Amino acid sequence: MSQNPLRPVLSHPSIAIDGPAASGKSTLGKKVADQLDWLFFDTGVMYRAVTWLALQAGLDLNDQGAVTALAESCVIDVLPASQEDGRTSDLLADGQDITWQIRRPEVDANVSQVSTYAGVRAALSAQQRRIGLRGQVVMVGRDIGTVVLPEAGLKIYLDASPEERARRRYREVIGRGESADYEHILQIVMKRDQIDSTRAVAPLKAAEDAIVIDSDQLSIEQVVEKTLTLLSEAPPAG
Repeated sequence: MSQNPLRPVLSHPSIAIDGPAASGKSTLGKKVADQLDWLFFDTGVMYRAVTWLALQAGLDLNDQGAVTALAESCVIDVLPASQEDGRTSDLLADGQDITWQIRRPEVDANVSQVSTYAGVRAALSAQQRRIGLRGQVVMVGRDIGTVVLPEAGLKIYLDASPEERARRRYREVIGRGESADYEHILQIVMKRDQIDSTRAVAPLKAAEDAIVIDSDQLSIEQVVEKTLTLLSEAPPAG
């Protein structure tokens, strides 16, 4: 850690990166965290964790009260990756490593529903905040700068047009050797934007003091460089 030239001049406890679906915020967060040797925390994994735990417990996912009670009772933690198996971090639920279990198809099919529950969001926001207040974390999500960690030393809102985000997602799928339809992906991106920006609890929006970066014409390397520059120029947090 001490070899990183940025570390001695930083007094910021955390970085919050928000933005719409497929804006590249997870890629940005991981690259910035690697540069700083900080924890990378994509908060979406917590909703996946609750979904997997609910499925394992045989809960009816339409039972909002039962799923919320589960989210309130379990302890979820995110730690630096302990294995070199492709993971970006370790995800623990009540001490059990479920890093890869949350990537199963049945979780993919149900996590959107679970993430709409107000009680689940409140419970997980508290857990996300607990981790964020440890410091030296790059936290990525849709309500980090506004709800979860408003005191973050640097807040970035990474944006891009729906068309550009759909193109990126399309290239990503094609690059994996899978078939994809650009127009279909674009419709999914636009629908997700509507859901995220109009939901009653913690709607997607930039924090008042966030720095908005439009990445339509920028490479990920340029966005990373801009973020690190902003971090070095920002006043100390607190």
